[in-house]
Amino acid sequence: IPETKRKFPAEYNVQHLTSNTVDTTSRVCISTVQRIFSILKGDKEMDEELDQKSIYELPVLAPVEVLYNQALPPDTFDFIIIDECHRSIYGLWRQVLEYFDARLIGLTATPTKQTFGFFQQNLVMEYSHDMAVADGVNVDFTVYKIETAITKSGSTIESGDYAGFRDRQTRKVRWDAVDEPVSYSQKQLDRDVVAVDQIRTVIETFRDKLFTDLFPGRTTVPKTLIFAKDDSHADDIVQVVREVFNKGNQFATKITYRTHDGTPEELLQAFRNSMYPRIVVTVDMIATGTDVRPLECLVFMRSVQSRTYFEQMLGRGVRVINDTDFQAVTDDAKHKDRFLVVDAVGIMDTDLAETVQPLERKPSSSLKDLFKAVAFGNKDPEVASSIAGRLARLDKQLTKDDREMLQGLAKGHDLGTIARQIVEALDPDKQIATAVSDGASAEDASAIASVAQKMIAEALKPLASNPELRNAILDVRKSYEQTIDETSTDEVLFAGHSKEGREKAATLVNQFAEYIKEHKDEIRALQILYSRPHKERLTFPEIRELAKAIERPPRQWTTAKLWHAYELLDQSKVHGSGGRTLTDIVALVRYTLHQDDELVPFRDQVETRFAAWLETQKQKGVAFSPDQLRWLTWMKENIASELGIAPESFEYTPFVEHGGIGRAVQVFGDRLTPLMDELTEALAA
Repeated sequence: IPETKRKFPAEYNVQHLTSNTVDTTSRVCISTVQRIFSILKGDKEMDEELDQKSIYELPVLAPVEVLYNQALPPDTFDFIIIDECHRSIYGLWRQVLEYFDARLIGLTATPTKQTFGFFQQNLVMEYSHDMAVADGVNVDFTVYKIETAITKSGSTIESGDYAGFRDRQTRKVRWDAVDEPVSYSQKQLDRDVVAVDQIRTVIETFRDKLFTDLFPGRTTVPKTLIFAKDDSHADDIVQVVREVFNKGNQFATKITYRTHDGTPEELLQAFRNSMYPRIVVTVDMIATGTDVRPLECLVFMRSVQSRTYFEQMLGRGVRVINDTDFQAVTDDAKHKDRFLVVDAVGIMDTDLAETVQPLERKPSSSLKDLFKAVAFGNKDPEVASSIAGRLARLDKQLTKDDREMLQGLAKGHDLGTIARQIVEALDPDKQIATAVSDGASAEDASAIASVAQKMIAEALKPLASNPELRNAILDVRKSYEQTIDETSTDEVLFAGHSKEGREKAATLVNQFAEYIKEHKDEIRALQILYSRPHKERLTFPEIRELAKAIERPPRQWTTAKLWHAYELLDQSKVHGSGGRTLTDIVALVRYTLHQDDELVPFRDQVETRFAAWLETQKQKGVAFSPDQLRWLTWMKENIASELGIAPESFEYTPFVEHGGIGRAVQVFGDRLTPLMDELTEALAA
């Protein structure tokens, strides 16, 4: 509760009805409509299975009859909030709602004409997909189309050709020659005629484009949901998917009411929380009322006639998920910042898709070109919408440092706020309301268009008037993405260190030396290494700050790139496989400043110093037990990777698995803290 910061049940008694008795002390009751009907009928108990089912599944053929019940009088509730009110509760179950004198509040993501009619056109509040994307509540989507000849036009089996004839119930197939041509249309496909090659062609195209066009750079098949026409079609698709991907039953499965590999609930739970299955085929069972947050890809291999049903299907992909949970089921993914619609039946070209479009309207235009357009005063709604979509997507990827940097350039606005303002400016209802408040008529199209242009211009102003922000956004976005070329082929022309390569390496090394000199008073790590190399201890956050600074465009240097440059120039002074860890930047800076004569990986330096330290301890008569040596080795590894060892280090691997700081105190006693300081001093010098 915003005012008290307390959870709702802490201030109000909440009863989740699992029996047919309403507690009179409850302030809020949560129930299904069928349980309320059961109470009104006077039933003492209700079949729990009926309470768990969707009202779509209940065998109700006519409107239910409701009579007065003293145990639950009409004035029991002040308000009734109806979730998923687009369903037919106002048909068969309408009398249950109208029995009460309460005000009715409906919630739905997909209202129908009947919904508006039931609530007497009283739309109190709406929240669009575009606004949800801008707010980070939903993710946006992109569309990829696969069109085949048979999908578009059907086909013909010529007279005399052999064809299979499959029993719809047993699925047993007999083969025979057709005695006359059999032509079938697109509408008959997969219902009257199964064209196996059509299914295979779509799935093979999906497989071939998966890691190039659809999810470039990925290697794990994203969680994918395929919508089939019926149960038989779903079986055909599952079989083809397993064959095309050369995977077993756990990789792809069917979730319908006729599933054979487990209960629908068990399979859905595995799809949601486990690595497998990667691909699920369904008809309509999980089109509504379910939540599969890791889902990244919807494949439409069926069309539908209902806009509401289509929007429910599309809504399966919009769910957001935190990075940790997402990576637990898709190991090579970083963020869920979009989902993909693969349209294999042309459904996105129908009227159904008119009200559900991605924010991205100009996918072929680069963000740089879109920014350039708004800088020159472009107020095209499609340009603005595309910018909003891309900013909302980028906002999900930002690190804390990049977010703070961009927010500073944007005078306190984050990318999500800018995206939201653009989406609000594009909202026709808000444009009309603004025009009316300015004195225009709600029917004056010219005045509304003029207001719309002003609203879009104002929303784009933080970008249009701030070239530094635009450039920073482009630089940050570039640092998060790589271009993957899968079309060009290559051949070896020369192998060996070229003169040009050595010249480039020399240029890079000189630029790095100049960078150190130029920024020695700005970056903390350089301050310490440049003027007080051994008197003051470096910290891991300080070298991470330095690494991020040199990685930013236009330099885009990495420790590996700098290390390789030094190898090209003088391999005799460069030892080991360096540049792989962040701490190697310390060795690079010291070598560049001529504080070290040779370039040695920081980890190798720590290993050498650790061996020398142990030998020194031995000469002093200090002996360590095997258990103590094991803990000292872990401390050494921590110093090699993080430049030091501190009490908080014991909260992480490998220390925490072996008892953490408590166990370390038992092993070393009062010597622990002095040993930590001595090791850090000796190994990280």
